[in-house]
Amino acid sequence: MKVSFTAKEYTRLLELVHLGLWVTGSRPDDPATMPERYAEIAQKTYALAEPFGCADLVETDVNGQLFPNEKLTDGPVRDKIDQFVEDAFWSELVTRLTERDLRSELGPTKLSDELDDAQTQRLDEIEDGYWREFESKGVDHLVVLRGGRG
Repeated sequence: MKVSFTAKEYTRLLELVHLGLWVTGSRPDDPATMPERYAEIAQKTYALAEPFGCADLVETDVNGQLFPNEKLTDGPVRDKIDQFVEDAFWSELVTRLTERDLRSELGPTKLSDELDDAQTQRLDEIEDGYWREFESKGVDHLVVLRGGRG
């Protein structure tokens, strides 16, 4: 099979490889974090950077392993990672607090995987309240009571 990319398209492919590896726990500054499952395909992809006119986006470490350099990992790619982290943080925080509060209201044995209409409505109300609070105040009003509820 023959694949053809413009330099711009190949740059986007390198960005996608970096983003995917980042999500799986790989960090360009630490080759030991490269998930074994993806190491070979990442190396093949990085090795093709020069033939596709993108050699300035990839570097070689002391062990001969290829990795994306700052020209690739900064800028728009860093912005995407930062936005992903931000979105994941808020979404997970709201989801966990909402489920905690609903369990607290219903009792630990009452909350099942399948919510009835009233539970779903209450879940949505609690979630909306958290989103409104966090969108206006961030974590400024968030308090952790050590040792449980006070």
